[in-house]
Amino acid sequence: MKVKHPRGFLLALIGSLALAVPAGAGAAQASDEMTSSLVKEIEQHRAQTWHRQRVMGIRRTRTTFLERRVGSLEALRELRDTWRMRALRTRKRLIRPPHRSAWLCIHRYEGAWTDPNSPYYGGLQMDITFQRTYGRYLLRRKGTANRWTPAEQMWTAEKALRAGRGFHPWPNTARRCGLL
Repeated sequence: MKVKHPRGFLLALIGSLALAVPAGAGAAQASDEMTSSLVKEIEQHRAQTWHRQRVMGIRRTRTTFLERRVGSLEALRELRDTWRMRALRTRKRLIRPPHRSAWLCIHRYEGAWTDPNSPYYGGLQMDITFQRTYGRYLLRRKGTANRWTPAEQMWTAEKALRAGRGFHPWPNTARRCGLL
């Protein structure tokens, strides 16, 4: 058989091959992609929640890693929404430490939040020993306090306050702020 138009023959061949693909294959691939996307979102929200809880020094939310066993998209969406809400709640709590106004007052008389000058770092002028004692997780993960967010610096100071140090690591500025 002689083919007059090779391109036309090729297009016809490709079209017939496309029809040979099972009808549900595209839907199954889309479902797998959606499942993968939902699982990734769940993992991101859980990681954010756990990071914030660790910074605040509170127990992390327990999980059974249900997304690894659930196949239903609806169940995965509900799980994603649950972790999203947990992440939002921990974020709200993170940005409002219990003694926020006191830490902001101390910061006003100390350095910039990004102050990299040794031996004191960050907006609350924490030395390495202080950071190692109360902010070990952040020190290991991000480096010195000048690389931490203001909320992370305040929560590290909050841990020292809870441990009984009070505002004494900042004797002059705490006195200026009426905290001592």
